[in-house]
Amino acid sequence: MSKTILYMSMSLDGYIAGPDDGPDNGLGTGGLRLHEWLGEPVTDYSHFDPPGASGQVLAESMATGAVIVGRKTFDYAGHWGGDHHGVPIFVPTRGPLPEPQSGWVHYVHDPTTAVREAKAAAGDRDVMVHGAGLAQSLLREGLLDELEIHLIPVLLGGGRRLFGAERAELELTRVIDAPGVTHMHYRVA
Repeated sequence: MSKTILYMSMSLDGYIAGPDDGPDNGLGTGGLRLHEWLGEPVTDYSHFDPPGASGQVLAESMATGAVIVGRKTFDYAGHWGGDHHGVPIFVPTRGPLPEPQSGWVHYVHDPTTAVREAKAAAGDRDVMVHGAGLAQSLLREGLLDELEIHLIPVLLGGGRRLFGAERAELELTRVIDAPGVTHMHYRVA
């Protein structure tokens, strides 16, 4: 059965973007540090191929069959040019649904619909989740199954936090130590 899995790089003090993030500064001040474990893009298209264990973790995330992304994250990421590793993208959106940038993008009215449609599109593959606000909402609604946290040994001191006041029991299922990052996989209990 398809699972929803949050994939997120996070500083040791809990931030997924530095201060002053926005459409022209998606990861905020200092936030690029959170993605250094990916290495440099290997093509003009943002394709990464980190070595060793980080490459294994990235390959697992790219094997997902659909993406659910929060609207703010999607906008700040420049809509990924309308494509995220060649799978359908579902974006929960308040208000009128905008025109999609490509056939891959599907705006929906709420996170529950996004999960249902993404799982149907993914078939037997898992669904990648992106975005702090969306992750918080899915966790509160019992719709987030697992978390893959890429913990970066840096303190950003401010920015966008991954979690707020949510409460959840998590079961650690895997830890992979790699250069510049510790990949931790959790199951939501």
